[in-house]
Amino acid sequence: MSQFIYIINLVFQIISLAIIARALISWFPISPYHPVVTLLNQITEPFLAPLRRLLPSAGGMDLSPLVAIILLQVIERILISVLIGGPAF
Repeated sequence: MSQFIYIINLVFQIISLAIIARALISWFPISPYHPVVTLLNQITEPFLAPLRRLLPSAGGMDLSPLVAIILLQVIERILISVLIGGPAF
């Protein structure tokens, strides 16, 4: 069971780091066709696109990465607590 929890934790960390990397890369003039940018977009877009549709515009700032990371952490905690049979928070 602990290996399964480790894998869940690892997957959520990878997704969160990909979201952070994508947000940081957006500050620099890097081609959207660069392989790293393309990979990050493929990993993160399924999480960010639905949030962009739901969130209001905040003066030109995209808050979807921040909200996505918070939601991922909440979902991870709930999932792990269900697996170990304890409280989520």
